[in-house]
Amino acid sequence: MLRFFERLVDPYPDQPESVPADRLWPFVLHYSRPFTGLLAAMAVVTALVSIAEVVFFTAMGELVDWLAEADREGFVDTHLTSLIGLGAAVLAGLPLLVFLLSLITHQGIFGNYPMLGRWLSHRLMLEQSLSFFHDEFAGRVSQKVMQTALAMRETVTKVLDMLVYVLVYFTGALVVLGAAEPWLMAPLVLWLAGYLALMRVFIPRLRRVSMAQADARAVMTGRVVDSYSNIQTIKLFADAGAERAYAREAMDGFMGTVHRQMRLATWLSVSLATLNTLLLVGMAGLVVLAWYHRWVSLGETAVAIGLVMRVRSMSDWILWEVAGLFENVGTVQDGINTLSRIPEVQDRPAAPALRVQHGEIRFEDVVFGYARGSQVGPRVFDGFDLNISPGEKVGIIGRSGAGKSTLASLLMRFHDLQAGQITIDGQNIAEVTQASLRRQIGMVTQDTSLLHRSLRENLTYGCRDCSEERLWQAVRQAHVHEFIEDLVDPHGRRGLDAQVGERGVTLSGGQRQRIAIARVLLKDAPILVLDEATSALDSEVEAAIQQHLYTLMEGKTVIAIAHRLSTIAMLDRLVIIDKGRIVEMGEHESLLARDGLYASLWRRQVGGFLGE
Repeated sequence: MLRFFERLVDPYPDQPESVPADRLWPFVLHYSRPFTGLLAAMAVVTALVSIAEVVFFTAMGELVDWLAEADREGFVDTHLTSLIGLGAAVLAGLPLLVFLLSLITHQGIFGNYPMLGRWLSHRLMLEQSLSFFHDEFAGRVSQKVMQTALAMRETVTKVLDMLVYVLVYFTGALVVLGAAEPWLMAPLVLWLAGYLALMRVFIPRLRRVSMAQADARAVMTGRVVDSYSNIQTIKLFADAGAERAYAREAMDGFMGTVHRQMRLATWLSVSLATLNTLLLVGMAGLVVLAWYHRWVSLGETAVAIGLVMRVRSMSDWILWEVAGLFENVGTVQDGINTLSRIPEVQDRPAAPALRVQHGEIRFEDVVFGYARGSQVGPRVFDGFDLNISPGEKVGIIGRSGAGKSTLASLLMRFHDLQAGQITIDGQNIAEVTQASLRRQIGMVTQDTSLLHRSLRENLTYGCRDCSEERLWQAVRQAHVHEFIEDLVDPHGRRGLDAQVGERGVTLSGGQRQRIAIARVLLKDAPILVLDEATSALDSEVEAAIQQHLYTLMEGKTVIAIAHRLSTIAMLDRLVIIDKGRIVEMGEHESLLARDGLYASLWRRQVGGFLGE
């Protein structure tokens, strides 16, 4: 039975996920649709539990009247059947309703709801453009994915629980008291007016503080995660004091919101306690007076006081649930700003997959400048043209900031152009799916970052179904085998099964780059982009790998970017760019004979790296 309710909603749906609306309730409803039936069932059963409690109080009042009026000797004979029926209803009915409510909430909603929200939000974040992650803390994004889903569940369930339970219970209490004596409803009505006044005064303030607290918490978490992510830099510069001050500033900001919240909580608690005491004293005085004048029975007196005691305890729960509700609303509102952001780079509707038969690449009148929000910065390329023939090996050379890596990023469609187009075999890369484009391009970057998984998982990331023989062939070609046997993680896993740490921190830069080369060897894509692919390797290892790289290039269209000119001097064509323009183009010898920028860079390098 438990498993049945746990499986009513699949928390990992496979269908494509759309970006939710950026307004609170449409955003919440977007993630609540799969749970509509369960939420409706929860509301109905909650109402039944509320009715059952009111009926139970009424039955207890009747029992008091029976005890007050009955003869002890004939009590059992007169009321035995009623007592058995009442006991059976209380013993069986209420626990069964609570059991059903628990199945719906605990098994059906509480676990699946936040997990579905996290799953869908995570999928959306994976679809975000690269620039999105350049502008956000990874810890801040992950916190919003984790916390927003939980806050949505709390928001929806609290609203339903409070609305249904309170509405049904309070209405039932008024009906019971009104049936005994209409004017007994007066204390409850006056209390309700005062209660609503308290909510109107305190809740908006709590809501504002909660939203400020959610922002402050996100900033605090982002700063702490930033410190941990860059711990090597902190250690290198021995500036832990500045780092503590950086975190302390955010923590102080968060504590300021906590103090404001707690001050409001203190005044709210005192005000509510005063209001509830007035209700209890007022109702007790009235029912005693009514009993004294024989306007109500002893049982009705007991019911009235019992209901007021229940309302009194419920009022504390409601008010703090409402305060908690707005804290969750603040968390959701904060998450909306991130989770409902539309990716800058999107596939067009019904975009086809890229098909590469030859590997011809054309940059046609490309115009591009990095954007920050709606603002586009200075243009990196303005009318850039470059044609690369099928199977041609082209080296891209230029000073730092000339636009070399940007050219590779545009080919991978990490950013969209402001004008012009890039085509592969005549297909505009903006009109095909991003996934199919990137599957057809193997790329090794200068800053190689590995996943915090095993070495085997990192090597086979682009080729999950490769054979063991093919894996080891790539491992040997990239000279990864030289250090595999020495790898041992803290849990004792060795070799290919060893975990490489976050971003591959347990490995040297050269080892990470060799793994990246092996990974591209396994991917075996028809187009190859090498962006400083051997920059982290020492000369001996670079020379050993170079031959395998030339083997890798066979039959592929290649774009190679390097500061170390000796690594790409033997390519078919060298393209020298400066400030986003092609200033020279040709083979190594012809460019040296021309005695232009390339020859100048070659002479200045003398086996080293380009200057600024």
